[in-house]
Amino acid sequence: MAAQILVIDDDAEMAAVLCERLTRRGFGVAVETCSAHALDRIGGEDFDAVLTDVRMRGIGGIELCERIRASRPGLPVLVITAFGDLEIAVLAIRAGAYDFLTKPIEIEELAFRLDRACEHRRLTQEVVRLREREMPPAGDLLGESAEMVRLREIAARVAASDGPVLVLGETGSGKERVARAIHRQSARGAGPFVAVNCAAMPEHLIESELFGHERGAFTDARSARVGMLAQANRGTLLLDEIGELPLPLQPKLLRALQERSVRPIGASHEQPFDARVIAATNRDLDAAVEAGQFREDLFFRLDVLRVQVPPLRARGGDVLWLAQVFVRRCAERSGKAVTGLSRGAAEKLLHYPWPGNVRELENCIERAVALTDHDQVVPEDLPERIRDYGRRDVLVAGEDPTELVPLEQVEQRYIARVMDAVGGNKTLAAKILGVDRKTLYRKLGA
Repeated sequence: MAAQILVIDDDAEMAAVLCERLTRRGFGVAVETCSAHALDRIGGEDFDAVLTDVRMRGIGGIELCERIRASRPGLPVLVITAFGDLEIAVLAIRAGAYDFLTKPIEIEELAFRLDRACEHRRLTQEVVRLREREMPPAGDLLGESAEMVRLREIAARVAASDGPVLVLGETGSGKERVARAIHRQSARGAGPFVAVNCAAMPEHLIESELFGHERGAFTDARSARVGMLAQANRGTLLLDEIGELPLPLQPKLLRALQERSVRPIGASHEQPFDARVIAATNRDLDAAVEAGQFREDLFFRLDVLRVQVPPLRARGGDVLWLAQVFVRRCAERSGKAVTGLSRGAAEKLLHYPWPGNVRELENCIERAVALTDHDQVVPEDLPERIRDYGRRDVLVAGEDPTELVPLEQVEQRYIARVMDAVGGNKTLAAKILGVDRKTLYRKLGA
């Protein structure tokens, strides 16, 4: 749906021009030439942003900003001032204006600012909405994105079967949580869920963990041990990081899965078991098979029902949804009165790519809740890598000649740094850089 903009200007001709140009760029535009009438409309209609002139008959732009801030505090107001009228612009910002533009107005710049203002409002509303939502049950596959809706549907269908499952996904994306959800929804949900990390122990210990051993089977075997395949009887066994399972053990596991029985180390007889196997990995097993690092027959045995877990960066607004859940949980555990995220913190979380996925986000929020002195997480509470993500160093710090860059690249870095510092305000950036806006547009490639 197009963003809805209210244009307020007592110059009917100027208002009509702005309406026509913004409509051509995809905005829904309403026009008012009387400030008092505009306030009535704002009270009864839902707009995404307001664009107003400062100098108008009746209620001026400054007073208009103050009244809108009082009645609709989340509605961004952009004001138009005369060129060089910086003092008026400052007064407007203090009165609650979101942004200001100077005449003559460049329509592309105006459209960019309005887009940013509408996104600001949407993000503010999302933060409030998430703060007011009820806590989801622990163990659920959390998220509202299309990717997570699809994942929950796939997990439910897979749970209805009893075949082997291969869960693929990046580190920290929630593969074990998916495995637990499949187990919980399956006919085996009342049985045990047993997990073993194939990358966390040496080869001889993994064999003992999986298959068990008899007393005296090796030096430290002081008592018999039931293996995890047997422990998961009538339930589910998760073989986490299956891609790291040593090659010598792979044929033994394959035989156990085919025969549905295991022979503990040192035993002379087989022990039957009835467990569903879910394997999980962050590796490309197809490539590992081609490289001879993973047995093809075991791969085909495990890869019957495949579930792909999306990375956090592909899940859109789920970042904020999960962050809000983690804030509440951490605040509850620590006894701190932290209710949610500030808009600034939300923006930082949305812009960061989360290479460590959900696990990294949860650790980040736990740290932020522990450190904050506010009733909500603010940008200063976040780790430096997240606060400063996207900033570009203007010059290299080292003296290595191979690190030196061409002058043109230094200029581009500096322009980008200035644009970051002024929040994309090209007029202000041009003033700081000492160039006109046309020159800045050319250097930006716009």
